[in-house]
Amino acid sequence: MPKVLIVEDEEPLSLLLRYNLEAEGYAVESCARGDEAEIRLRESQPDLLLLDWMLPGLSGIELCRRLRTREDTERLPVIMLTARGEEAERIRGLSTGADDYVVKPFSVPELMARVRAILRRASPEVVSTMLRSGDIELDRETHRVRRNAKEIHLGPTEFRLLEFLMTSPGRVFSREQLLDGVWGHDVYVDERTVDVHVGRLRKALNRGKAKDPIRTVRGAGYAFNDQFAIAG
Repeated sequence: MPKVLIVEDEEPLSLLLRYNLEAEGYAVESCARGDEAEIRLRESQPDLLLLDWMLPGLSGIELCRRLRTREDTERLPVIMLTARGEEAERIRGLSTGADDYVVKPFSVPELMARVRAILRRASPEVVSTMLRSGDIELDRETHRVRRNAKEIHLGPTEFRLLEFLMTSPGRVFSREQLLDGVWGHDVYVDERTVDVHVGRLRKALNRGKAKDPIRTVRGAGYAFNDQFAIAG
């Protein structure tokens, strides 16, 4: 299980990142101060660091600079989170040693894709590019889905929806949680849109007498059926 350390002093954003990372199967720790993060990183290292630029105690940019001077952390993957979108600031962040630079507000699905991409390059052994359950296979790299060895054609939203559900089999997600995880918290979409896309996903997956892998929980939301893999 890949380990991610979030260093972010905005608690709502830190919680949102933790929720989405854990939903994708990452082990997540977090702290709100740069100096506390430096101590933690001396004790143990994650597989990836999500680092805010402006932090109390020690700035993210200074922490990143210090990490790159230490032999044990010089190759630690770092994604810098910041409200500074100017070109000069992006260059400064990348020059200090960040592997990627994401400007707030950002799309959560896009950030998750960046996390996977960086981990694939840095530690390919800890990131699974293929999700399998029952007779369904989802390939994150090629964006292809197969059921019983036959290719299923999905739109980009249906693909992200299936990917999000398959990362946490059995877990029930509310429509609001699916909106945040699939569409992103900075995009306004009516909750009923979730039902439309779940319907399209089911129609694409459930050809003939195929078993429906998506479970509707009345009054709560949707889940990828954790019994599907056993039955399949």
